[in-house]
Amino acid sequence: MARWVKAHAMVGTTTSVITAIRVTESNVNDGPELPALVAFTAERFDISEVSADKAYLSHANLRAIESVNAVPYIPFKVNSQSEGSAAWRRMYGLFMYRQEEFMARYHARSNAESTFSAMKRKFGASVRSKNPTAQGNEVLCKALCFNLSMLVHAMHELGIDPMAARAA
Repeated sequence: MARWVKAHAMVGTTTSVITAIRVTESNVNDGPELPALVAFTAERFDISEVSADKAYLSHANLRAIESVNAVPYIPFKVNSQSEGSAAWRRMYGLFMYRQEEFMARYHARSNAESTFSAMKRKFGASVRSKNPTAQGNEVLCKALCFNLSMLVHAMHELGIDPMAARAA
């Protein structure tokens, strides 16, 4: 039986840099990975919004996002109710009554899909390693190489000075 690993990541919307990544076995659910990714990213970057798909909809994820003073944009499932925590009710109200604004912000999540697609095109969609630890390391190396290419792009195309950003 073939085994593979799965990458869970936070991606910046301006530069497409992977700000946090965790590699797990393929059967690990996405949702529970979000709080650690958000916390790691918030220690290094200012986060104002987090967009994610329905797999990430949970009270714990909304709390994690709001705990770093960011606004969550996660669409509700068909059977979702309006009751819940304050964060849940705020997002539910925005989702139900200001849907155009919600969806415009939510679609920033497509940047993560584009990032994974670009990384696979540049460095291959599969890993060659057989050992699960080596597979994880191979994915992390691909993410590192991808980030380096995105930083070069940001410097030349977007005029971002990494040394100025470091000093700030």
